[in-house]
Amino acid sequence: MTPTHSSAALLTAFDRLFERAAAKLDLECTADQREQARRLFAERYADALRIVDQIEMPAIAEPTLASMESAIDELPAASIAAHLATVPLAIHVQESVRQIARRAAEQRAIEHLINQADETYGGN
Repeated sequence: MTPTHSSAALLTAFDRLFERAAAKLDLECTADQREQARRLFAERYADALRIVDQIEMPAIAEPTLASMESAIDELPAASIAAHLATVPLAIHVQESVRQIARRAAEQRAIEHLINQADETYGGN
């Protein structure tokens, strides 16, 4: 059973699911590689883990973890490849959306200043 009321429950679940995924992919990971994967998971989801530490979260039930493991076992190879291909694309799209949002914010700021100038100094 996993620990309760903290991020430890999620990290323990991650460890277990990581092992299952590695076995599915027929990967042999060293203890250092497993620790690095855990650390990257913890870094990526640090905000969520902090929130979980502030609330009472029940232990992840064994049937739930077993269901997650089963989902990993049943995942077709093409789906795994799709997940791997998605990650760099998602990062690229996220960065593109940030740039678009930044440009839109800059445009709104410029329009705001133009509108202020028009009203303050008599405008057109």
